[in-house]
Amino acid sequence: MAEAHSAVAFSFTVTPDGYDVNINHEALRAVWESGVLSWKKRIGRLKNQIRNGVFPASLSSWLFVATLILGIRLTGLFDPSYGFIDLIHKHTPGIKNASHPVGLYCSTILFATLAWIVKCLVLKYFLKLLLTYHNWIYEVHGKMTLKTKLWFMLIRLYGGRKPLLMSYQASLPKLPVPSIKESVDNYLHSVKHLMSEENYKEMEKLAEDFQSGIGNKLQRYLILKSWWATNYVSDWWEQYVYLRGRSPIMVNSNYYGVDALLVSHSTVQVARAANLIYAMLMYRRELDREELSPILINKIVPLCSAQYERQFNTTRIPGIETDHLLHLKDSNHITVHHKGRYFKVYIRHKGKLLKPCEIEIMLQKIVDDESVPAEGEEHLAALTAGERIPWAKARKEFFSKGKNKASLDAIEKAAFCVSLDTEPQMYDPNDPSKLDRYGKAMLHGKGHDRWFDKSFTFVVCSNGMIGFNAEHSWADAPIMAQLWEVSQCQQVIQTSLQVARALLNDVDLHIMMFREFGKGFVKTCRVSPDAFIQTAAAKNYRLEKHFCLTYESSMTRLFREGRTETVRSCTQDTCNFVKAVEEGRPNTECIKLLQKAAEFHQKLYRDSMTGKGVDRHLFCLYVVSKYLGVDSPFLAKALSDPWKLSTSQTPHQQTDKLDLDKHPDRICGGGGFGPVTDDGYGVSYMIAGEDTIFFHISCKKSCPHTDAHKFGATLKQSLCDMRHLFQK
Repeated sequence: MAEAHSAVAFSFTVTPDGYDVNINHEALRAVWESGVLSWKKRIGRLKNQIRNGVFPASLSSWLFVATLILGIRLTGLFDPSYGFIDLIHKHTPGIKNASHPVGLYCSTILFATLAWIVKCLVLKYFLKLLLTYHNWIYEVHGKMTLKTKLWFMLIRLYGGRKPLLMSYQASLPKLPVPSIKESVDNYLHSVKHLMSEENYKEMEKLAEDFQSGIGNKLQRYLILKSWWATNYVSDWWEQYVYLRGRSPIMVNSNYYGVDALLVSHSTVQVARAANLIYAMLMYRRELDREELSPILINKIVPLCSAQYERQFNTTRIPGIETDHLLHLKDSNHITVHHKGRYFKVYIRHKGKLLKPCEIEIMLQKIVDDESVPAEGEEHLAALTAGERIPWAKARKEFFSKGKNKASLDAIEKAAFCVSLDTEPQMYDPNDPSKLDRYGKAMLHGKGHDRWFDKSFTFVVCSNGMIGFNAEHSWADAPIMAQLWEVSQCQQVIQTSLQVARALLNDVDLHIMMFREFGKGFVKTCRVSPDAFIQTAAAKNYRLEKHFCLTYESSMTRLFREGRTETVRSCTQDTCNFVKAVEEGRPNTECIKLLQKAAEFHQKLYRDSMTGKGVDRHLFCLYVVSKYLGVDSPFLAKALSDPWKLSTSQTPHQQTDKLDLDKHPDRICGGGGFGPVTDDGYGVSYMIAGEDTIFFHISCKKSCPHTDAHKFGATLKQSLCDMRHLFQK
């Protein structure tokens, strides 16, 4: 709550008459309940590990196998073990000295258990073998081959029943390492139309030298790593792309999400916040117990669930050279930020989660508290918004001991952070700028009111609208009673705050709700909605400048611990379509070129999903070259190409818990991110329902050649022009 409490379990005082012992029974009960809760969680995790270990078989199948073998053995029809039961009976200590009936029963049960374990291993290996087949993803819906139909039947048969969240993990295949030739050829194909003939010939020569020279040596090391590690990309990607970045993570790395925009919510801030917090805590409990169902493509093919493990109780800790992630198994509190003050709010009482009404009472006390922030407390979070090295030095110097350390621990060791904002945010169709302000509030806030290092911060606006800010690598009682012990730390905070303000003030963000048409119309054109939008984005960028290297994110979660891969979506076919439209060629010709571009885009997307992408392979080869201390001009040039247009599709409805046909007004507004280059755009989009597409467009105001609102307006026109091709 809004004040700190301390208690001791017992105390004693020595007096001339002896000693006096005082026992605090309430504190002892709290210690006991905490221990009981901890052991319950350990036992629960052990049970889940056993269930996952035998999956796709089940624990109950052991009883079936044991009963079957014991029944056959006792009837005397034949020996199902072919003499192995008698061998166990004669040579196993403890069994061979028992009476014959007891020894027979024990040896039969032991053999049945061993047979059941072998069965579990065979089923697991066979399921893993089945999941290495990925040709199904390339087949057109409704035209499935006999081989794929048989494969789907086998997956259904051997896929197990009632899987836990992590049940499929051991059966997922490893991400394969593409061949050097395949990645280099695909890279050259992706940039040929974006380079001058002279530059392309130079790049071809570098690629040829790389393939015939150092490339093969780097590839051997990478293959060795793929045999040893669970995933040859993910650990290096997390370490070198995210945690070793020394620039601010606000805007540059963190991303955001906004509320469902068309439905009316409770306007009582603390009531909605309390319900939100309770829902998140219940979700966390389901994660801990692995009660969430794994995501299955077509309700059959599992995706990797590894990234769920650090969703809660996780904070990014700054370092001089590299950051690291602090993840706790559990946390009994959350951190609430309001008007520049931090509060530690406990979420359990006597081992049970607090109810929404109880959480609401505590939040109301925080909102009603008129106390001013402690010295330095108001702008404290600016440290997480600025450069990483000053924050790392300040953390070591000013937060390594005493009350400062305890205060920081309360934030970093919280389950998650909640920010109760004092400003309202909303969607107003008559004033689009309000939606832009809403997005900016979630992306960066004021630069000092979000703990950007926390795995996620839920933001509740004064009118009940919500959103979140999330750290990408995967923040109760007043925390800051007496935070600052020396004034130099104030200077570090102010420096970080100036960096954060300069960065957030440079962000130009525009959120556009496109309602002219959605995926319903695009499907009638026999074009993938994602490919349609990517082509429109390329056409739009061409209107402003020229074709550019375009980044589109795809996932590799068909493989164990898979994260993302790059789709180089501005292809030669895409450029051919755009040029055909510009030249005014017949609609039929333009439509054929669009469909061809969309088909190739779909192939690239499927290649990326099935481990045949270019960029992660080249990235890992580059990391190996640095470990070996060798230089590759080809890799250096290939990986230095700027992504002027960075795009990502926000998935909508990964589960079937919300029926948008019944509740069309509950479509979520999606989320976005900042631009990855100073002179480029960040474009996130979400295909929401049949008739709506959300676009989150960002760039930097300091660049004279970029304008988020202009880009949005021309993108809207590009989409409508593409629709007119089919309507005519």
